[in-house]
Order: sequence, then C-alpha cells, then structure tokens
Amino acid sequence: MKRKILKLIVATAVLGALGWTNARNVRFVASAASVQGPAKSQEVLVKIDNFSFMPHDITVATGTTVIWVNNDDIPHTIVSTTDLFKSKALDTDDKFSFKFDKPGTYEYFCSIHPKMTAKVIVQ
Repeated sequence: MKRKILKLIVATAVLGALGWTNARNVRFVASAASVQGPAKSQEVLVKIDNFSFMPHDITVATGTTVIWVNNDDIPHTIVSTTDLFKSKALDTDDKFSFKFDKPGTYEYFCSIHPKMTAKVIVQ
C-alpha cells in the first residue's frame, strides 16, 4: 500500500510540475495504472547495421511485435520470403514493425541486398 501511495505522490508531483492542475484526475489516472500493471504486449527490437540484422535469428512469443530500425548509412528493406510483410526502403533511423500473431518460422531478407537474411521464430 505504501508503494501505491508513493507512486501517486510522485505522479501528482510530476504532472503538477508540467502544469496539470486537476489533482483529482491525476490521482484517478495514477491509481488506475498501478492496479492494471504493465501492458501485456511485447516488442522486440532488431537493428540493421553493417549489412546485418542483429540479432540474426530471434525467437519470440505469439503476439510479439518485432521492430526493425535501420542504423546503417544506406537504405534497407525487410521482406518476408512468403510476402507476409514488406517494408518500404528504410533510410537511416527509419523503423518498420510487424506483429506476429501465429506460431511458425518467418524468414526475411533485404530486397536491396538479398544476401542479408534472417528469421523470426514464433512459439
């Protein structure tokens, strides 16, 4: 109980510092968030750098969203070998995401650089 009160005090102070003046709404939002707990959806990050997907092969739970971010200096794409998903050409710092709702093995590659391959294993 002390932890919930402390979270409420911190949330109220932070929002007050940001100019929020309706303390009753702040308490309601803070207490609702502490009762619900963390979100159940998962996200996994795959970085593209030096003509590689990192990590190369990943295993994720069903319902996970994979987010690819291009950290390379040149464009890359993310294309499923079965055409399930396909990104546009991603410039530096661009992102692409796809939510994997069904178990299976999903191989993908960069259509600009076809030797760049990897896979997502969904369990």
